[in-house]
Amino acid sequence: MRLGINASALLARPALEPMAEHARQAREDGFGSWWLAQTGLVDALTIFTAAAVHAPDLEFGTAVVPTFPRHPQALAAQALTTQAAIGGRLTLGIGLAHQPSVEGRWRLSWERPVRHLMDYLDVLLPLLETGQANHHGEIWGFEGAYPRPVAHPPRVMVAALGEQVLRITGRRTDGTILWCVGPKTIRNHIAPVITEAAESAGRPAPRIVCSLPVWVTDEPDKARAQVAQSLTVYGELPSYRAMLDREGVEGPADIALIGDEYDVADMLTEIAAAGATDFTAVEQASHPEEAARTRALLKSWSPPTGG
Repeated sequence: MRLGINASALLARPALEPMAEHARQAREDGFGSWWLAQTGLVDALTIFTAAAVHAPDLEFGTAVVPTFPRHPQALAAQALTTQAAIGGRLTLGIGLAHQPSVEGRWRLSWERPVRHLMDYLDVLLPLLETGQANHHGEIWGFEGAYPRPVAHPPRVMVAALGEQVLRITGRRTDGTILWCVGPKTIRNHIAPVITEAAESAGRPAPRIVCSLPVWVTDEPDKARAQVAQSLTVYGELPSYRAMLDREGVEGPADIALIGDEYDVADMLTEIAAAGATDFTAVEQASHPEEAARTRALLKSWSPPTGG
């Protein structure tokens, strides 16, 4: 299991230079990837173009770009331009988001989300791969052809949790990006469904990118209470709630990697054994010493043989 950093917590106080420095430090510390959510008024793909020059060889991934507010042709154009700008190191993660944000924030209709995703991929993937698409879908469509700024398209992944979306993701993309999903659910639900779908389509084994809070501390109860408070909304959204119920836990804090160095290392090993190919840490701390301990543990952890 490869380790990366999910820097989405930085979006609470967005600033370009600190984000670029964070990516540079991640690369210097030996991590293979750096991920950022697409939310608020910060454009993740633009951040990547600014940060990549300071972090050569680092993979940059969106976790994730919501599909509803952005036409797939517009996203294809931006993703291809970013791929060209950063030297072919982009992984484009996309996701459906959630009904409350689609209807309440963007004032759009939460209309047939599975059909929405299928149509979206029917436009996005051909444009990325060939520069041409001809799809007249029920929700999304596009007809046209353009020259691409780069020949090798970015990898595409989907935030897939439910069985239907996992099967579409396995058949058509490079894998799934997870949030609020624990090892039991990866082992018994995510990995079997997406892997079978990829195999049936003759595709390579899919990536399964697990992202969770990580906090090395001597006060785990206090830390867990803080995480529970900050992530309350995720335990209420139906798609995440279904994954937490599969895991048999009350909320996201119960699957966060919180404890001393030995505890967190054991949790990472469990996630690797469950079938995750990548783990991207959302680092947490209440003071600099905890931040340093958390980063040190992540730098030093290595998977068991075959993990």
